[in-house]
Amino acid sequence: MNNPIYNFINLHDGEQDKQVVLENVTLNTSFRGSNLWILACAILIASVGLNVNSTAVIIGAMLISPLMGPIVGAGFALGTYNFALLKKSMKNLLIATVVSLLVSCVYFYISPFKDVQSELLARTAPNIYDVLIAFFGGLVGVIAFTRVEKGNPIPGVAIATALMPPLCTAGYGLATFNFSFFFGAFYLYTINCFFICIATFLLVKYLKYPSAIVDDKYRKRIRYGITALIMVMIVPSCYLAYTLWNQKKFNKTVEEFISNEFTSRGYTVIYKKINYHSRPKEIELAFLNRKLSPKEISTYNKLLAEKEVDAKLNIRQDDTDLKSEILNEVNKRNASLSEKDLTINSLRQELDRYKVTDQSLVKEMSILFPEVRDVTLGKVEKHIATDSAKISLLVLYQSGSKADTAKLRKWLTERMQTKDLILVKN
Repeated sequence: MNNPIYNFINLHDGEQDKQVVLENVTLNTSFRGSNLWILACAILIASVGLNVNSTAVIIGAMLISPLMGPIVGAGFALGTYNFALLKKSMKNLLIATVVSLLVSCVYFYISPFKDVQSELLARTAPNIYDVLIAFFGGLVGVIAFTRVEKGNPIPGVAIATALMPPLCTAGYGLATFNFSFFFGAFYLYTINCFFICIATFLLVKYLKYPSAIVDDKYRKRIRYGITALIMVMIVPSCYLAYTLWNQKKFNKTVEEFISNEFTSRGYTVIYKKINYHSRPKEIELAFLNRKLSPKEISTYNKLLAEKEVDAKLNIRQDDTDLKSEILNEVNKRNASLSEKDLTINSLRQELDRYKVTDQSLVKEMSILFPEVRDVTLGKVEKHIATDSAKISLLVLYQSGSKADTAKLRKWLTERMQTKDLILVKN
């Protein structure tokens, strides 16, 4: 075809021989020996990354994971109506899933650290955006897989589609008996697997891979089955995306209300908690030195209603439980000071030893000694023995005429109450 637009977007350019691609796909679906060990190690690495909240470690685990093999194999099997390959792919995917859940569950069960980190939370509430990422990520991966020159999309696809972290999060949910985490994360994993498979199926059909059967009835059944599964996967994802959008909208409105009604008027908010999932929704606040009467709290609740915010404002005052919560939070923050913070504080203290804080000294000197200019003050460490030192005042200055150094030294000695002076004329 000589159509320049078609030639520009033609996926057949650079395509690998179809039989070679199918052989590679079949080979990569197997989970035996080394592949199984690699999978177990990748799951363990991803679990550690989620446990310590390390994005770099999680990315490394995703790069070495062989989970894409049976998923792509299932997509090729559906696209070519190869039920033997489909059976093999689904069997190996099930093995990989069970092994992954088992390894991550054992790790999180024996791990002494079971705090919920942000990387874990990010894998518990799938939505429509995860569907898009899985579909287009899978599409890129399969396009690269069918090329003679594989290029570098494969590692990026492994990171974008994120099969390992949801499985590890599901394992965490099992280990801690947190089944909302388990079902949310496992649903995300299922979405990723399914839409990578669908992307593979569509590309295989587009590239016209040879069919293993020619019966139109079977083809129609497969198309209907895939359509039904797509709806089953997408509808809950759309609902979760809508819920997430409503929550973000609610939080934004509440933050604006707090800023306009309290922060901008000088109220110092020391505690804030927005309970979106409670019934009714609650906004809990506490102020540093401001107490509100019941009438004022009622007025603010009316303001919330006028802004169409379906929530109840609760001001916590004289609350001993709140004080203990704030104290615990402060203690946690102090305990989590990094080595970098400690180093910075140490350097600041060291700098303070050599800083002259009396800013009026230079002004007085310019009045009493007008010939002295460009004065720089500081402190230096003067060694008086091999194992001892003392801090001396250093004065750097310029003088247009011959300044009375002895008089300047005497004045500085009295003014600063020290005899350890070093005068340097530039």
